[in-house]
Amino acid sequence: MEAGDGPEETPLPLALSSFQLSEELGFLLPDPLTELPAPYGPWMEMARDLPQLIASHRLRSRVHQMPQLSAQHLRGHRELHLAHLVLSFITMGYLWQEGEEGAVKVLPRNIAVPFWEVSQALGLPPILSHADFVLANWRRKNPNGNLDTIVSLPGGESLRGFILVTLLVEKAAVPGIKAIIQAILQLDEETLHRALRELAEAIGDMSTALGRMHDYVDPAVFYSTIRIFLSGWKDNPAMPDGLVYQGVSEEPMAYSGGSAAQSTVLHAFDELLGIRHSPESGAFLRRMRDYMPPPHRALLERIRRAPSLRQHVLSSGDTRLRAAFNGCVSALADFRSHHITIVTKYIAVAAAKAKAEPGDRAGPSVGKPPSALEAKGTGGSHIFSFLKSIRDSTRDGMIRA
Repeated sequence: MEAGDGPEETPLPLALSSFQLSEELGFLLPDPLTELPAPYGPWMEMARDLPQLIASHRLRSRVHQMPQLSAQHLRGHRELHLAHLVLSFITMGYLWQEGEEGAVKVLPRNIAVPFWEVSQALGLPPILSHADFVLANWRRKNPNGNLDTIVSLPGGESLRGFILVTLLVEKAAVPGIKAIIQAILQLDEETLHRALRELAEAIGDMSTALGRMHDYVDPAVFYSTIRIFLSGWKDNPAMPDGLVYQGVSEEPMAYSGGSAAQSTVLHAFDELLGIRHSPESGAFLRRMRDYMPPPHRALLERIRRAPSLRQHVLSSGDTRLRAAFNGCVSALADFRSHHITIVTKYIAVAAAKAKAEPGDRAGPSVGKPPSALEAKGTGGSHIFSFLKSIRDSTRDGMIRA
């Protein structure tokens, strides 16, 4: 049973279930649905065939033939999350089927209207976000616990690896999320010290999980085939005017693409440790919170309003606490350095190789590597200056002797 599915005792103010978090899985959606009710069969059928439909350049014509369905018959947040996942994947495929130079400017009403309805019900924007791509896009293939994705896009095993490795990073964070709750409560110095050590260990485990990207994701496939489908229509030169959601608004709307900056985990760590980013980087990160499920945003606000952990450690004069606190900051800075290494390999180096060796590539980018977001993340940030800025400001969060 999930939180909210039946009668239960009133949770403590900081119970994870109060924020739609799982004790086992953290921000991941527990046991996501893999099927929508029968009336939504056209959506599911199309979603299952997305890689083939995009590769054969047939998705747009299929979307044009799709009946317009109302989202009003969806029940509960699990059905809504699956619907959002499916419609967001179809939308990205429809938009980028012909690559960045063939992007459309209008999303047809038969997908735009229900996508808007589902998004409004969930409090999410009508675009693919981290909450869809990773948090709600997993299933157990068998009783042994082997994982697979629910919906896919071009990219084959590299796409599957990219999603599931990111999922493992989220899973590794769970002990750290629980440690945050203990740290906020600040029951006693011993409990706080133990929580900080558990948090540092969890962040280290996240770095280890992130390193598995090298084993499962081909940089050339990520750069040439996968990345464009994560791209949004805000701060993207390929779509400078945004996208018209037909039947929703006559004016174009601009939304950022999927980004690791939309993961609530690192925001939670920053809030707990009192990390303060530069005005530009901080503004981008705050905007990325609009792409998180509202209960997860509420947790960040609860952490932000808690008494300052940094001040508590400083005023305690406890050298063990200070060392444990700095261990968390150091681990977080190291994680962000690992992320820079990954981004360098999968974007900067891959972009240089794509230019130098424009050989045969499958997918929508055939003939020309993508270039509109060459120096930007899929969320629209200037990627290297942004990542180095937040890494350096994390290091500045150390308590100096």
